[in-house]
Amino acid sequence: MQARTNRSIKKELVIASPQQYRDAAQCEVEVDSPVEVLAKPKLIEPIDYENVIVQRKTQIINDALREMLLFPYDDFQTALLKRQSRYICSTVPDNAEKEAHSLFVTECIKTYNSDWHVVNYKYEDYSGEFRQLLTKGTKSDKLPVHVYEVDEEADKDEDAASLGSQKGGITKQGWLYKGNMNSAISVTMRSFKRRFFHLIQLGDGSYNLNFYKDEKISKEPKGSIFLDSCMGVVQNSRVRRFAFELKMQDKSSYLLAADSELEMEEWITTLNKILQLNFEAAMQEKRNGESHEDDEQNKMESSSSSLDSYFPEITKSTREAEIKLKSESRVKLFALDPDAQKLDFSGIEPEVKPFEEKFGKKILVKCNDLSFNLQSCVAENEEGPTTNVEPFFVTLSLFDIKNNRKISADFHVDLNHISVRHMISNTQEQLLNGSDDCLHRVQDIIHETMLQYPKQGIFSITCPHPEIFLVARIEKVLQGSITHCAEPYMKSTDSSKVAQKVLKNAKQACQRLGQYRMPFAWAARTLFKDASGTLDKSARFSALYRQDSNKLSNEDMLKLLADFRKPEKMAKLPVILGNLDVTIDNVSPDFPNYVNSSYIPMRQFENSTKTVITFEIEEFVPCIPKHTQPFTIYNNHLYVYPKYLKYDSQKSFAKARNIAVCIEFKDSDEEDSLPLKCIYGRLGGPIFTRSAFATVLHHHQNPEFYDEIKIELPTQLHEKHHLLFTFYHVSCDNSSKGSTKKRDVVETQVGYSWLPLLKDGRVVTNEQNIPVSANLPSGYLSYQDVGIGKHSGPEIKWVDGGKPLLKICTHLVSTVYTQDQHLHNFFQYCQKTESGAQGLGTDLVKYLKSLHAMEGHVMIAFLPTILNQLFRVLTRTSQEEVAVNVTRVIIHIVAQCHEEGLDSYLRSYVKYAYKAEPYFASEYKTVHEELTKSMTTILKPSADFLTSNKLLKYSWFFFEVLIKSMAQHLIENSKVKLLRNQRFPASFHHAVETVVNMLMPHITQKYRDNPEASKNANHSLAVFIKRCFTFMDRGFVFKQINNYISCFAPGEPKTLFEFKFEFLRVVCNHEHYIPLNLPMPFGKGRIQRYQDLQLDYSLTDEFCKNHFLVGLLLREVGNALQEFRDIRQIAISVLKNLMIKHSFDDRYASRSHQARIATLYLPLFGLLVENVQRINVKDVSLFSVNPSSSSAKDESLSLPTANPVVTPQKSGNTLDNSLHKDLFGVISGIASPYTSSTPNINCVRNADSRGSLISTDSGNSLPERHSDKSNSLDKRERLLRRHSAHAMRASGEEEENFHSTKKKRITVDFSLLTIPALPENVLHAALCLQLQENQQSGTLGSSLIRCDKLDQAEIKSLLMCFLHILRSMSDDVLFTYWNRAATSELMDFFTITEVCLHQFQYMGKRYIARNQEGLGSIVHDRKSQTLPVSRNRTGMMHARLQQLSSLDNSLTFNHM
Repeated sequence: MQARTNRSIKKELVIASPQQYRDAAQCEVEVDSPVEVLAKPKLIEPIDYENVIVQRKTQIINDALREMLLFPYDDFQTALLKRQSRYICSTVPDNAEKEAHSLFVTECIKTYNSDWHVVNYKYEDYSGEFRQLLTKGTKSDKLPVHVYEVDEEADKDEDAASLGSQKGGITKQGWLYKGNMNSAISVTMRSFKRRFFHLIQLGDGSYNLNFYKDEKISKEPKGSIFLDSCMGVVQNSRVRRFAFELKMQDKSSYLLAADSELEMEEWITTLNKILQLNFEAAMQEKRNGESHEDDEQNKMESSSSSLDSYFPEITKSTREAEIKLKSESRVKLFALDPDAQKLDFSGIEPEVKPFEEKFGKKILVKCNDLSFNLQSCVAENEEGPTTNVEPFFVTLSLFDIKNNRKISADFHVDLNHISVRHMISNTQEQLLNGSDDCLHRVQDIIHETMLQYPKQGIFSITCPHPEIFLVARIEKVLQGSITHCAEPYMKSTDSSKVAQKVLKNAKQACQRLGQYRMPFAWAARTLFKDASGTLDKSARFSALYRQDSNKLSNEDMLKLLADFRKPEKMAKLPVILGNLDVTIDNVSPDFPNYVNSSYIPMRQFENSTKTVITFEIEEFVPCIPKHTQPFTIYNNHLYVYPKYLKYDSQKSFAKARNIAVCIEFKDSDEEDSLPLKCIYGRLGGPIFTRSAFATVLHHHQNPEFYDEIKIELPTQLHEKHHLLFTFYHVSCDNSSKGSTKKRDVVETQVGYSWLPLLKDGRVVTNEQNIPVSANLPSGYLSYQDVGIGKHSGPEIKWVDGGKPLLKICTHLVSTVYTQDQHLHNFFQYCQKTESGAQGLGTDLVKYLKSLHAMEGHVMIAFLPTILNQLFRVLTRTSQEEVAVNVTRVIIHIVAQCHEEGLDSYLRSYVKYAYKAEPYFASEYKTVHEELTKSMTTILKPSADFLTSNKLLKYSWFFFEVLIKSMAQHLIENSKVKLLRNQRFPASFHHAVETVVNMLMPHITQKYRDNPEASKNANHSLAVFIKRCFTFMDRGFVFKQINNYISCFAPGEPKTLFEFKFEFLRVVCNHEHYIPLNLPMPFGKGRIQRYQDLQLDYSLTDEFCKNHFLVGLLLREVGNALQEFRDIRQIAISVLKNLMIKHSFDDRYASRSHQARIATLYLPLFGLLVENVQRINVKDVSLFSVNPSSSSAKDESLSLPTANPVVTPQKSGNTLDNSLHKDLFGVISGIASPYTSSTPNINCVRNADSRGSLISTDSGNSLPERHSDKSNSLDKRERLLRRHSAHAMRASGEEEENFHSTKKKRITVDFSLLTIPALPENVLHAALCLQLQENQQSGTLGSSLIRCDKLDQAEIKSLLMCFLHILRSMSDDVLFTYWNRAATSELMDFFTITEVCLHQFQYMGKRYIARNQEGLGSIVHDRKSQTLPVSRNRTGMMHARLQQLSSLDNSLTFNHM
């Protein structure tokens, strides 16, 4: 943008005929695009910020406001936040890190053990939008309530009832009882009369309490109580209930009573508020009265300074105190701006939280009772309660028939009476003996007995819906077939003999086969009413259905549940007579005393034997990314499900029918090796055991199983870890026949099978079919079939020829082991290279590329661990290809997270989990430098465009990593103490500059094809550049901003303007924006006061260089004012919001701070003066039109009835010095407005075509007032045409002709065209034609200035900025401006001031209401529309107000 130090002569281009219209249309063909015609503005090189700070160190230190010039020393710091857990201790076993040998396991454990690494920016709260300051600050005070004359006048014509609601003061009305306070009559109940009271505010601000006989308050009141004479309102219930007393100045009083206590309190509160207001008004009037008396005295003495000459010090201190009082009591100007009052927090980033465990819908399941119709007393002496005659065991789990899967682990419950539990003897104590080699440390945290008989469980459901069932499976001690055992329970007759017989058989079975279980019954119930997770608490468990020995599997259960809502099918199932009482409820956030699936207690846990413990049941979350979350705790469970054994064809064993399967977990295949004690035990037993048995089916050679065996896996698995399955034939025959030895043999081994847990380094999962052997030799794991009937390893006798007879399924729920082959291979290769076997770069690239095939849910689950390892590889590799491929994998991961809507996990990782590797200059590199180089390579035009597009779209992540890496590098290596230009090497500066330059073509060229990616990249780059001010050489960062701006040109599409101003908005929101602009004098010599400076009131090159950011912003705003309306609004909004932020910044709350900030924006005066014709719109509508909805209207031109008015040129006339003195004297209050030296008003108006502050003409705009009245246009019939035009800059000529006044300026006023509507491209073509003509004639230095009017929203915003600067700047700076400005510029200044009066004048509430209702405007006679009603108008203040009221009041109003 050109420097505006001198006013330039305008050359008119007026399209006034159809011929010119046709010529302009023909010119459109000759001009391709605006970009080809218009030159870019000249870039201003910024100062070397760091050198200036050093060179002017003394000046800065001696500055009273030095905090506005320097960055604070504690600007940022790194911190270590303790990882918050919901558990009473760490979930990672104590010896886990020592046991772990695998790199992946080790890194996972480090992830779960590490605390959070954060970078804190002390002043970060000041780095966002101004609304961010408003949310953290206190609410601003509202303006005091005033009544204006314009409202008083309007109220006379309206009904009194509606009047009260429209006034801004306090109003109240209602029925009260009024007591007769005549001193001759005592006040009694009968003396009270019911009256309707109406509280109103008068025009002078005082209040009256009028009372009427009825509610028709439009009539004359029966009486009035003048509240300005009231001294207090107190409760007085001596005569009547709910009475209160108004005490007056003359010691009289009024006694009133309400109908209720609430009404009485409301009246007392309201009246006391009014008394407080009256008191404040009286004090203010007293102060005003004193000042008025001083004014009268000064006027009578005819010398306004006589008193000052006698008491100069007193006068000065009094004036300073008055100024201070006014400034402190004033509400901030921008607090009244509608934009500042909008509750728009879209620009505020959401709070980023650390990783935490997340659960779905939590349900508390409480098991109360299980009872069957067959009951008796189980005690030998028959003394005791009546209970079930044998023990039963309940297993609860969740089934999802919609997705056809089991979605939770099993919850085992023992609801048996204690006497029934004692029926089972502990026959398997030998299984519990041995060392605690793999016993979990739970027993050290919580007493084992507390976990033996749980009755409450918490289930979590990620995706609740009505098709989820809670299923209860009931088991009993093995006796015989299910049909035979269930038969006594299915009879409705209550026979004591049957009960005694069942009891006798049960006792024998419990003594002999107590460790074996058999299926017995099942029941189910729904959980949810709908998909939103509303619990169906009214539902109950179904009838207890007998288990079918041929339909035991989970798949069979899902089929049964599918028919659950079909009564005709469920009626065919055999029912056992009994009842299962289970209740469900929601879980409160502070639910106490529960343990997780690894039995680790929560923080809210009372470690007492009397504590009722609740178990958290593991949820089997679907393996899809959107339902996955990053792991945060250590969990290492393996669930084993024996499915089916096909033993009907075996010939190895004589008898194998009642088959029991024993599951063990072993770490060796040696003969004497013991199984590990890591299987979760049964109810009533120890927490962990060495073996577990599945249920037994009587007389089944091909048994099915539904059992779930839960195993706590060791931290580090190796090739010897395996599952061993031992099969037993269980003898159920308990008859007296046969020998004693035969009866004592309960179980007989009938085979073995084993499953190695690791395959290719990963845990084996899903279904497996494995063979069964008749023997178990030592070293059985080494057996390997090599084909052709040969094998290696020990000799094994296979059952049924080695066919896969056993089907099992395993399900891994682990946060330290992965099932993904690609991820496993990558970490395995990294471990090999780190151990010294340095691999080839090509091999590493191969494994990196394979990570693109990694499963999405695995990627999310291990997100922090994977990203940490990738960044570690990035810093340790010496090959560019490896670094680029690492970055590509990171891009893929980031893109996947965003596509699944899980970008919050990435934000949590960057803020809390990411930690830069220790830096060793000789060995490792830094992440910020290597990542920057890789980004540059990927952004090259020759690179894969899909990858580069993803990098652009999600670039925020990479820039945030760069920022955090830079901060940690500076702190941890003590480089923050160095000078800014020494903190980072030159190679990194070059890398940053390169990535900025590489990004820009993508932003400016891909915005059409890939708008979202370009927009995101632009915003992310802005955030990065902004944060670079905190770490790097600030002069270098200025240059990067210049590099960015240089990629834009005038006349570009709206999208690019949005990008540019979004960039400027973000950068200028830096928390230390003010110090970056150095609001300090740059003159030579010793200058201490601003009034001694040659302040820049225009955008000179020197100003833009010294105050780079504000100069750049103002230049861009000035350029944008020559563009389309949408672009102008974007630019003005950025400027205005920034100034609002300054005004609300509590660091710069004092007047001196605000005055210093105002000096940075003084060139805005020049911008406004240059566009004064476009701002000078006095005929305004109440409400600004929505640009999007009125674009069609805006494209039309009205046809004036008179000749077009040519935009007037700036005259060279000047005002004499006497006018200067007198005019300024009147404005500043130091001279009378009626002195003889004041020239005639009309002379002033004719002396300058733009008019003056005190002009009384009411034309459309001030510059047109000198025109003939016959040429004036009706304001209400004209529609202003706003078309686009662009400013052409010729930077080469600009410097040579900087102080020349011979430059020509072309002014086109599209608002005054008398021809039909022109398309904007046609008008632009006409402008280009004129520019070409000027270029041919050698006027390359000319510029094109728009002269169409700005719309109301733009004008208001600019004027608010103008008024804020005017209010904030010091008097010295303002007087300096007045003294040094040219006469024409000075008159433009006061023209803008007068426009402010018209734009913001108050038109009355009635006017606002009618305009909102679409009823049109109301014509008022001249009343004071800007000031409250005043009772005392005397002295010189009265003269000034009269002068202002004599100004023409055009019928406009700016709705704030």
